[in-house]
Amino acid sequence: MSDLNGDIHALSGAYAVDALDDLERARFARHLAECSECQAEVDSLREAAAMLPELTTLTPSGALRQRVLAEIATVRPLAPVVPAHPAAATSGTARSSRPGRPWLRGLVAAAAVVATLGAGGIVWDQLAGDDTSQVPPTLSAAEQVLASPDAVTRTQKLGQGGEATVVASRSLNKIVVMTKNLPPLTDDQIYEMWIRDAQKGMVKAGLMTAEDATVVLDGDIQNATGAGITVEPAGGSHVPTTTPIAEFSFENA
Repeated sequence: MSDLNGDIHALSGAYAVDALDDLERARFARHLAECSECQAEVDSLREAAAMLPELTTLTPSGALRQRVLAEIATVRPLAPVVPAHPAAATSGTARSSRPGRPWLRGLVAAAAVVATLGAGGIVWDQLAGDDTSQVPPTLSAAEQVLASPDAVTRTQKLGQGGEATVVASRSLNKIVVMTKNLPPLTDDQIYEMWIRDAQKGMVKAGLMTAEDATVVLDGDIQNATGAGITVEPAGGSHVPTTTPIAEFSFENA
């Protein structure tokens, strides 16, 4: 997993093309809810990426090519470049401090250019930084929970590389479960998720067959004190019949 304590803005391109792992995505989603610049960038990159399969090859004029090359330094597929002196803004190209994923940097840069050329015109004002689009991207139910200011996160290591993470938001009344490398199931088994209610005890909250998944649990969490995952017979159970493979507490959160 990447270190997100540094240049988190650099993940906007990876987020737009769904190239982050679950925990990177969760942390960037929280940042995205508060960063209007990244919101606008993610929107524009998603639109550009969607246009790529539909476009035919264009042969720009020599003048257009020179303008694109001159303006490309102001397209921000990576983190914002703040020059020490205004005159030095175009003296070089920015280098990403984030290692790896060269294909992603290429895709994001290409998408930015396609967004500029694909609509049949050149939007130089936007390339120069005059972006008035401040509408946040549409977030899935899981992303809304991950980005919620009151989100509470719990992670448990399960051995043999397994891991389970729950993120709960009482303001949204939802819990998200993210799993990786859960113990394998037999043909007659299924993963079942539970919400531990202060009055009702363990309440069933959904079924899952994949070892790696992100799931929004079903049920009211206002009185929840925790959550858990068990392995149950195919079809699920009304109450847990096995010891939880993962169990989380929200008490004192």
